[in-house]
Amino acid sequence: MDYIKKQLPDSLTKTGGILLAVGVMILGAAFVFTPQRAFFDYLWIYLFLVSIGVGSLALVALEYLVGATWSTPFRRITEIMASMTPVLVLLAIPLLFGLHDLFHWTHAEAVEGDAILQSKAPYLNVPFFIARTAFCLLLWVIFYFLLTRNSEKQDLDGDPKYTKRNVTLSTIFAALFVITITITAIDWAMSLEPHWFSTIFGVYYFAGTVIAALAASTFASIKLKEGGYLDSHLGDDSFYSLGTLMFGFNVFWAYIAFSQFILIWYADLPEETFWMIHRWEGNWKFVSLALLFFHFVLPFLILVGRNAKTNLGLLKWMAPWMLVAHALDLYWLIFPTLFKGNASFGWQELSFPLIVIGLTMIVFKMSANKKNLMAVKDPKMEMGLDFHL
Repeated sequence: MDYIKKQLPDSLTKTGGILLAVGVMILGAAFVFTPQRAFFDYLWIYLFLVSIGVGSLALVALEYLVGATWSTPFRRITEIMASMTPVLVLLAIPLLFGLHDLFHWTHAEAVEGDAILQSKAPYLNVPFFIARTAFCLLLWVIFYFLLTRNSEKQDLDGDPKYTKRNVTLSTIFAALFVITITITAIDWAMSLEPHWFSTIFGVYYFAGTVIAALAASTFASIKLKEGGYLDSHLGDDSFYSLGTLMFGFNVFWAYIAFSQFILIWYADLPEETFWMIHRWEGNWKFVSLALLFFHFVLPFLILVGRNAKTNLGLLKWMAPWMLVAHALDLYWLIFPTLFKGNASFGWQELSFPLIVIGLTMIVFKMSANKKNLMAVKDPKMEMGLDFHL
């Protein structure tokens, strides 16, 4: 193994800082002139970063859980992407001040005389909502530090005990991840329309989260390989499984999306159909069609072939493509609550890409500087580097 630790360029932090500063200024102006819309933009940013941070942590746990070897050379990069998880604690605080602007069920006058909201009041109330959010964030942060600490300690002596510890932790986290990501999806996205019912909404957000985490790790891995930051023995074949997982989970996302739609269409219940109707009114139909083709049809046709999954030039484009598709998906989930009848994209929404990209670059650089970019003494590393189709 010829890996030599290198520091990422400082330009990463500088560029990220500029993007973040401009994004924060735009979002700050939005809070001044259109505060409700600004909170929806901020929620959009938050849920996307949850997908990147917590989704990456889930991928780390998944490797330990199944004993995968091909992914070992990439695991440290995924751990670095997961370093967004502690930042989510700080990002969640401003959102708590916008609950009244975001959620209809926080209005006392709306609950009165509304049988559905009254029946959901034991769950949809502000104290319990905040408690659930704190519970999810606390669990994510605890497991992030435990999993990454053991992984980094193994870099010192290569002791297999750290792998065994993380296998145990990952077994516990796997169940908790499914529960907490579902709670997050229901609380922060589904409850925007508190009259709506869906039993698979949590699975829908879970699928999109895994796609986003895979796409972020794939893009970062390819860029680092091109820059000479990873072991030279890491071949193109090693990226095959990343491309396959990105393709497979995107098909799974489409399956869940279609399942949700067809069940609502077939049942034809007013308390379910209105949610879909809102996304087919006015120019929202074009957003819905764009989501179908941009998130599923085109990626399916591009990534279905075996050669596409080892073509790093193609994967380097498809990874950001899937991140944009996930952003569009979240926009489609969140904003019809605010924009009834017609979708709108204004200067306020420019804060989303600037803050997301800028903050991710800064967090990645700060985390990468503190550790190796590869788990150099993981017992599975040699097998991962020798992976061939």
